[in-house]
Amino acid sequence: MMQSPTKTKCDLLIVGAGPAGMSAAIEARRAGLDVIVADEGEAPGGQIYRHAAQSPLADAHVLGEDYLAGRTLIERFEASNAKSLSRSVVWQVAFENRHAVAMLTRRAQGAERGGTLDVSARAVLVATGAQERPWPVRGWTLPGVMGIGAAQTLLKSSGLAPSQDAVLAGSGPLLWLFASQLLNAGRRVRAIVDTTPRDAWRAALPHALPALAGADYLLKGLRMMHAVKRAGVPIHRAASAFSIEGQDRAERVHFVDEHGTPRSIDTPLVLIHQGVIPSTQLPRSLGCEHEWDAASACWRPRTDTRGRSSVAQVWIAGDGAGIGGAKAAAHAGTIAALDIARELGALDAPSRDTRSRAALRAMKRHLAVRPLLDALYTPPAALRRPADDVTVCRCEEVTAGEIRAIAALGCQGPNQMKAFSRCGMGPCQGRWCGATVGELIAQVQKRAVGDVGYYRIRAPIKPVTVDEIADSIALDDDFTRGEFPS
Repeated sequence: MMQSPTKTKCDLLIVGAGPAGMSAAIEARRAGLDVIVADEGEAPGGQIYRHAAQSPLADAHVLGEDYLAGRTLIERFEASNAKSLSRSVVWQVAFENRHAVAMLTRRAQGAERGGTLDVSARAVLVATGAQERPWPVRGWTLPGVMGIGAAQTLLKSSGLAPSQDAVLAGSGPLLWLFASQLLNAGRRVRAIVDTTPRDAWRAALPHALPALAGADYLLKGLRMMHAVKRAGVPIHRAASAFSIEGQDRAERVHFVDEHGTPRSIDTPLVLIHQGVIPSTQLPRSLGCEHEWDAASACWRPRTDTRGRSSVAQVWIAGDGAGIGGAKAAAHAGTIAALDIARELGALDAPSRDTRSRAALRAMKRHLAVRPLLDALYTPPAALRRPADDVTVCRCEEVTAGEIRAIAALGCQGPNQMKAFSRCGMGPCQGRWCGATVGELIAQVQKRAVGDVGYYRIRAPIKPVTVDEIADSIALDDDFTRGEFPS
């Protein structure tokens, strides 16, 4: 039977309980705001600190000290008395009477009932973090192929590590971090196929001196690489022409090594990664302006240094506003919360500025290394624009060749491409094809990706059932069901 949603109010609704969301909740509560934090996970922590408080692993130290450091933040968050809604999917946010009204569906678990919540908030902080960058290559849709980020999530949330030797392929810090975590967990790695171009250091070199402000990040990265090499894992650097082959599942990978020699490695498990990019679906659905970040080859929302978006009642903090890592995200959450408290009248401007000063300095230090990492690890255009026979939209099985052919006919952007090809119409709403589609159109039409644009995102922004949508409809007391006309 259809029921009206449960309604509640708060000063601040935070979407996401990762480092940015938890830090923002702590600071907002300190300022006296009534805070609700909604997150899809079973416990606070986000992707980076997933299950850090109660790890399913016998020894969580295999995930590293940075992961375990999240326990302190989680404890502070739980002590803040912010209302935490776990297993909650925010699938719509609208604006009514100068308030943001969000529809949340909370999934039931055990004896705990689920249901639809109607949350009215004076301000919204989007702290939805990052997603893995899509890397469409031949064979990436085969069973036995998974993103490294997804594999790491399984390790953190369920203690599941690959039972067979995996080939890790791609580029970026997470490639080396996960390889070292697998080795710490007693697993073996068949090989690492590193696609970082041989001359990437040339682009990174001008950023080396400023990056020394974040030298601890560089040292950690070097230690991880050394640990993997010391373990005897074969490492193939500057690999190109990477592909995955198999009949009904992954069976082998092919690539060309740094010497130009074609190579093949038999494996039933391939874990791929090309870095992470901001998760922009929710802020896009809210009407927040976005811009193409050429240095990182991704879209990011336009925000000021305090996280204010182009929409008056919306702030964005953490990796969802631009990739900076967990520590920078935590400081960004603190800064945004203080600005929100000022906007809502809980703090005056001098108090906000005083409390923000240390966090602003710390965030600047943690972000110092980002230009170097972006120059070193942002995949070149050849890796972001696949061959014609490669599937780009996994949901609707649309290939790069189909997208290029439609673009050649004059298709103006991703939204028209969606109408012509159904690309982006699946359950992910373009999360796994949006950036690639825009780049392919730009390539064919010799336009800037920023001019091509991105999909329009509409509610529901996450998959929900018809029952859950029906539960979101408030019924008046005098409501009567009419007969359907014959």
